[in-house]
Amino acid sequence: MSDDRLIVALDVPNALAGLELAGKLGDAVSFYKIGLGMLTGGGLALANELKSEHGKRIFLDMKLFDIGATVEAAVRGLAQYDLDFLTVHGDPHVVRAAQEGKGDKDLKILAVTILTSLDRADLDASLIKPGDMQDIVLERAANALNAGADGLIASPQEAPLIRALPEAEGKLIVTPGVRPAGADLGDQKRVATPARAIADGADHIVVGRPIWQADNPRAAAEAVLAELATV
Repeated sequence: MSDDRLIVALDVPNALAGLELAGKLGDAVSFYKIGLGMLTGGGLALANELKSEHGKRIFLDMKLFDIGATVEAAVRGLAQYDLDFLTVHGDPHVVRAAQEGKGDKDLKILAVTILTSLDRADLDASLIKPGDMQDIVLERAANALNAGADGLIASPQEAPLIRALPEAEGKLIVTPGVRPAGADLGDQKRVATPARAIADGADHIVVGRPIWQADNPRAAAEAVLAELATV
């Protein structure tokens, strides 16, 4: 049985490419992330097919943000697909609306604190209040959990700090920005290796390009899984 601590990001152009990649990975991978970039390329249909026909777990990474009524309606619609994880921005009104929208479905609402591709200069440009990046992440994390989030998306560096929050007891931490040793960082600025991310408190790691851009995606996934088996 594959280790569902590894979530493979299907950041490919469309559903056909996603199915092709899933076919190459086979039973090595049981959990997939489908993001906003594939929404117009059949992302929801791909999510449904992987879930219902192939028995995979699905993380829909939409990072929803809007007024409460709109978020609630969007989540209500998405919840019908019986997905596993869904991301929203960690603003308390968004989190509360998402929880209302999912109803009695076993869909985990995961809140985004600060995107792992951003640094302090990016926050300044977005007029985010001054202060240390980690302090802001922790404050947003606590606020989202208090609003009812089932878990958080956080960079590997922030995972142990979030895990230490009283509000984080029993909650999920999912970390993007995970790169196997020697992999290209791409647009990620706050990264860690798979084993380090899990050891520091993450429940799941998200790996994309180092797997789907590899000459042999299954071998690349199995290398990550072998590393996870050590922690």
